[in-house]
Amino acid sequence: MFAFSTTGAAPSPDHVTPRRDPRDPRELPAGLADRVRPTTPVAGRTLPVPAPLAPLFPSGSLRRGTTTVVSGQPGHGATTLALALLGAASAAGSWCAAVGLPDPGVVAAAGLGLDLRRVVFVPHPGTGWAEAAGDLLSGVDAVLVRPPGRARLTAARHLTARARDRQAALVVLLEGAGSWPEGGDLALAVGAVEWEGVGRGHGYLRGRRAEVRVSGRRAAGRVTECSLWLPADSGAVATAESPMANGAGTDQAVVKQQQQQQQKAVEGSGTVGCDLVPRAPRGGAAG
Repeated sequence: MFAFSTTGAAPSPDHVTPRRDPRDPRELPAGLADRVRPTTPVAGRTLPVPAPLAPLFPSGSLRRGTTTVVSGQPGHGATTLALALLGAASAAGSWCAAVGLPDPGVVAAAGLGLDLRRVVFVPHPGTGWAEAAGDLLSGVDAVLVRPPGRARLTAARHLTARARDRQAALVVLLEGAGSWPEGGDLALAVGAVEWEGVGRGHGYLRGRRAEVRVSGRRAAGRVTECSLWLPADSGAVATAESPMANGAGTDQAVVKQQQQQQQKAVEGSGTVGCDLVPRAPRGGAAG
């Protein structure tokens, strides 16, 4: 904010400041350069994202003033993906907010990289979810909002415009029947998922592999897909080495391999089938 002094004696009629030619580019009025300078420097117009998520974004980062829509069925990892988008930004010192997550799971959020000291949670905004998100967009760097259902067009347009005006990143989480009529600069849709860790009635869940589809206005007109761990066994988001093929997951492949190894062991030990019935020795009867 700039203040201009109005005190002092008025200029005498004998001393009149010559009128400057407005076409003269040599000098700008005092304070004008500061007023028109961008509020956010070029280097600060993006927010970092975790390294496994960088390939999802055209610039490898979350751009300020844009809207990113994350969608998926409940339990498929959309909430994990949306929270992970804020992880690197909060760890780098940016303030973030999450609106409309009734059970954010702060322990899991910390595992995703969020600095909980720099995250504001509004778990139960009620019907005022859009107003709460709009107010937070004026004071933080990134806002994650989960509409309770189908968002009104006016609310979507208001939040999109507020994020663009305040140069904050808006992340919209849609689960189930939720929808965002305004669309988004980038859309991340979580598709098929598979859990790893549970065998044939035993074991512990260690990770969830999900297929993520990327589209939107800032996706350079291309629709791409990638495979991610949401989360991996470490609790963080990670890149899956190979996509799922024909719905066959890691656990099914491991179980099948174990069955084949057991079958070979059984055949090599002189047993038949799974009942372990001993074979009769050659030239004699079974005892």
